[in-house]
Amino acid sequence: MHPDHLDTVLVAGATGGTGRAVLRLGQSRVDTVRALTRSPDAAADLKAAGADDVVVEDLLDPDDLSAAVAGVDAVVSAVGTSPLAIQSGPPYVDGAGNRALVAAAADADVEAFVMESAIGVGPDPSSPLASVFDAFIEPLQEAKASAEAALRDASLRHTILRPGVLTNGSRTDVVTAADPGAELWGLISRADVARLLLAAPVTPAVGDRTLEIVSTPQFPDRDASIEWTLPR
Repeated sequence: MHPDHLDTVLVAGATGGTGRAVLRLGQSRVDTVRALTRSPDAAADLKAAGADDVVVEDLLDPDDLSAAVAGVDAVVSAVGTSPLAIQSGPPYVDGAGNRALVAAAADADVEAFVMESAIGVGPDPSSPLASVFDAFIEPLQEAKASAEAALRDASLRHTILRPGVLTNGSRTDVVTAADPGAELWGLISRADVARLLLAAPVTPAVGDRTLEIVSTPQFPDRDASIEWTLPR
């Protein structure tokens, strides 16, 4: 992987809103964008959204993830479970699925792994918004925490992004990114999250780092002043 160039990126959770935004942005920034989905029926739609290749595999019951991660410079994981699915119980793709993908990426010597998590995950001081997340989706927050821990323990350059409330708004490029404990709260569009997910592998300042991210409101006094760089 060159310092500012990505040959191949694997996008997990590609059928979700954030994943699709990564595909759209990546098609003009990355040589090969590979989408991972558990649904074979989604392949044509994902290619129309910007994927060059599509791999069908269920992260909660994987047969072999080696094909998905083969030749990949970076993995971008935007997988997530709908809060409505909490009642069905674990395992959740946020936890077990991400852990399986982390293990496969480490075995394949993938250079970078970027994961979308959520504000409130982990033991750091948090905002009232994070407390609401914890109250209503606690099992998913715990699953994400287990995946974060697995990623930090793996031999992978990693970046973990913890967004606030996700919206379907336009990309603004106006984002506050702060270290855990900054107690951020607010909204951020999936398009803005996608930009940071794709930028993370080639942005030196965010290697092996966890960041809270929001767009509205802004917190200039808490911002880490990161110069995000997209692949080119």
